[in-house]
Amino acid sequence: MPSFKKIAQMTLVQHVKQGPSKWIKTMSDPFTDFYWQDGYGIFSVSPKRVDIVIEYIKNQRKHHQKMSFMDEYRTFLKSYGINFDERYVWD
Repeated sequence: MPSFKKIAQMTLVQHVKQGPSKWIKTMSDPFTDFYWQDGYGIFSVSPKRVDIVIEYIKNQRKHHQKMSFMDEYRTFLKSYGINFDERYVWD
């Protein structure tokens, strides 16, 4: 795999999705047709905030009982002034 500093985002996402996809398809019959959605979002994180992101990931299941991923993602995009079209965000 190329250096992460020089890899295209699309290639990085492909590598990140590929291993788990192959693994989950071996788990049992219901997962043989597993596939990832086509889209993705990539955001950088300040090294000073990595601990906050790790805690968020650990508590994601509980957090999404209060707010759906879709609502949270919309809020995130809006709060950072990222223009988006709902037709192209979800598949």
